[in-house]
Amino acid sequence: MIGFIVAGLIIGALARLIKPGKQRLGILATLLLGLVGSIIGGTIANLLGTGDIMELNVFGFIVAVIASVLLIGVAEGIAQSRHRAVH
Repeated sequence: MIGFIVAGLIIGALARLIKPGKQRLGILATLLLGLVGSIIGGTIANLLGTGDIMELNVFGFIVAVIASVLLIGVAEGIAQSRHRAVH
């Protein structure tokens, strides 16, 4: 379980590095989205039969990074629209 959390934090950091442009999300939000992306990647790998959800494998890792990049993009879009609505 601790390895899963650490992998999620690393995935969040990688997603932040991969995502282009200025990012308005805090590091904690990015890391939490990395954990969510890690769960998504593990779930997809499990559904495709390439490994268990808690097992770190290459396919699950790649899907987790992609999911995290997409989640960060969505979260930034939501944060930006809220920021515009306030001003």
